[in-house]
Amino acid sequence: MNLFDHEWARVGGGIGKLVRYCDDFVILCRSRGGAEEARRRVSTILGRLGLQLNPDKTSIACLTRGAQGFDFLGFHHHKVESWKWRGRWYLQRWPSVRAMRSIRAKVRRATDRRFVGEVIEMAVGNLNRMLRGWHAYFRYGNSARKFTAIDSYVHERLAILASRKHKLPGRNWGPNSRFNRQWFLSLRVFQLSASGAIRYGTVHARR
Repeated sequence: MNLFDHEWARVGGGIGKLVRYCDDFVILCRSRGGAEEARRRVSTILGRLGLQLNPDKTSIACLTRGAQGFDFLGFHHHKVESWKWRGRWYLQRWPSVRAMRSIRAKVRRATDRRFVGEVIEMAVGNLNRMLRGWHAYFRYGNSARKFTAIDSYVHERLAILASRKHKLPGRNWGPNSRFNRQWFLSLRVFQLSASGAIRYGTVHARR
């Protein structure tokens, strides 16, 4: 892909800005026409290298005024209008749908019914190692709401596991239940939403 970088700088640098990590990349263009030309030139360059674009993963997205967004390296990138200065739009990023689905699946596996016979601290330890790594990556963005959603899901899953351990019906994780927030906090679970400042990377754009 280094050859691709050099070729793009030679024949496509004036069309759009290339951002690449390994074999994943995006090209930022000022117009749809420019994006279509960029896709054509990329196909030509890759063809010379014996490669081709994956049609299922290649698309053109219009970011103007939040019309569309795109996923890249686990983040969803989307323009959001300022609540304070209406008419001003900022490019923000947060964990993509795929990334959220993946972390939920991992949380679910770490709290599976097969751990009913183990002390709950074992499940918490496994979760904490996983959640710290996820937080370290996704804190570079506008991820606060997604972090809160995952914290809530972890609480729910641990309450379900505890209910099964004690042979209790239901999930028992509401505010007035046995396994409420105070119980959750007592487990010393690593909470994404309360684990240090998020590094916001907002980029300003007027349109």
